Amino acid sequence: MNLAAMLQAPSAHLLVVDDDADLLRLLSMRLRASGYRVTAVDSAEAALARAAVERPDLVLSDVRLPGRDGLALFDELRARHPALPVILLTAHGTIPDAVAATSRGVFGYLTKPFDSQALLEKIREALSLSPASPAGDASGDDDWRAEIVCRSKCMLELLEETRLVAASDASVLIQGESGSGKELLARAIHRASPRAAKPFVAVNCGAIPEALLESELFGHEKGAFTGATAKHRGLFQAADGGTLFLDEIGDMPAPLQVKLLRVLQERAVRPVGATAAQPVDVRILSATHRDLEAAMAEGSFREDLFYRLNVVALAMPSLEQRREDIPLLAGHFLQALATKYGKPVNGFAPEAMTTLATAPWPGNVRQLYNVVEQVCALATSPLIPLALVQRALRVRSSEVLSYAEAKLRFERDYLVQLLKLTDGNVSDAARLAERNRTEFYRLLQKHALAPALFRGDGDDVAAGRRG
Repeated sequence: MNLAAMLQAPSAHLLVVDDDADLLRLLSMRLRASGYRVTAVDSAEAALARAAVERPDLVLSDVRLPGRDGLALFDELRARHPALPVILLTAHGTIPDAVAATSRGVFGYLTKPFDSQALLEKIREALSLSPASPAGDASGDDDWRAEIVCRSKCMLELLEETRLVAASDASVLIQGESGSGKELLARAIHRASPRAAKPFVAVNCGAIPEALLESELFGHEKGAFTGATAKHRGLFQAADGGTLFLDEIGDMPAPLQVKLLRVLQERAVRPVGATAAQPVDVRILSATHRDLEAAMAEGSFREDLFYRLNVVALAMPSLEQRREDIPLLAGHFLQALATKYGKPVNGFAPEAMTTLATAPWPGNVRQLYNVVEQVCALATSPLIPLALVQRALRVRSSEVLSYAEAKLRFERDYLVQLLKLTDGNVSDAARLAERNRTEFYRLLQKHALAPALFRGDGDDVAAGRRG
C-alpha cells in the first residue's frame, strides 16, 4: 500500500453488520488491522441508528439478519444516503437476491466463506469511488455537493477539481450536453466557495428575447424605453457579492457579448438609460452545450469574451459516460418522487433497472428524471416493473422536435401535399399557397423538392427523400 493510501485508510469509517457474533468479531479485527475505523452492530435497526448519528464511508452487511434483512437495510440506507456504498455478504442460498440488489445499486456482494484479500480489495474499490468525505455528513462537509448523486470515477474526479476551483474567484466555463446537470455543478461551486452566504443567480441566455436580455442582466432606469415604468434592478446587481450563472452563454447575441465583456473588464454595470456605471462584485460561472471554439471560428462568439469566461474549464460528463451512476440516480429520483406522489414505491424490479442502465440517454440526467417520474406516477406496486420502464422509454425515445425543426417538417409536408394535389403544377400550387412563383420555387429548392417528380404518384420519392 502506498503512502497516500496508508494515510487515507485510518479515516475511512466502516459500519459492519452481522448477527453472527464470532464472524462480526473476526471481521472487525481484520478490518481494524488494515487501518480502518470500524463500528460493529448485530442488526439492521442498530445499523440505521448508528448511521443516523455518524454516516459511515461504507456499509458491509450480511444478507440474513434478524428482523429487517440486509436487503431491506440497503433500501433504507439508499433512501437516506443515496451515494453510500453497500457491500453484501451472502450465503449460497441468497445469491439471487444479492445479484438482484446489485442491479438496484448495491456496490457488490461476496459469498461466504470469502477470501480476506478479496474483501479488502472490494472495500478499497468502493471507497475509491465513493464521494463520502472523512468527516461524513455530520460535519456538513458534503453539503456543497448534496444535489449531485454519483459514485462514478469521472464524476468524483470532476467533484475533486470542482472543490479546488470553488475556493478561488476565477471565472469557470462548464461545458456539457443538454440535460447533463451543468447548473447543479454551478450551484455546487457556489456552495463550496467563500461566496456561499451570498446570492446565487441563474439566467438562461437563450431563453430571454434579445430585446429584454440587456435590461434583465444590467437593469434599467425609469423611462429608459417604452414600457419602462419603473427602475429595474438587473441580475448583476441582484447577485452582488455572490455568483451569477450565465447558462447557454453560447446563445448570447453579439451586441450583448460586447457589453458583457465591458462589465467583466470594468467590474461595473451601467443600467439601460443610466449615465453612470455601478460597481458590482460578482463571480461569473457560465455554461454551454455548444462548441465555443467552433463558434469563434465562425465569428458568432467573441474570442476575447471566451478567454474571460474560460479561465477554468470543467466538462460535465454525459450520462452515457457515467452509466454506473444510473442505479443511484434512478433510486434517488424514485424516493423523492414517491414522496411527492404519495406512492408506496421502494425500488425497481431487477430487469427494469437493467433496462434503465443499458438504455440510450440522449437527454441525459434530465431525461432519466422524466422517465422515473412517469413510471412513479403510473406505478401500482412497490416495485417498478419492466413494462412500465419500457413504456416510458418508448415515450421518451420517440422523436421530439424543436420548434424550428417542427416548422421545417410542417413546411415540407405542406409543399408535398400541394404538389401532389396539383400534379406538380407550380403555378397552381403557388396560387393555392397564396405565394408568387419565385418565392414558391425558393421554398421547393430549400426542401429539395422537384415538381416533375409529382407528375404522377410521387409517393415513393416524396417519402424516401424526407430528412
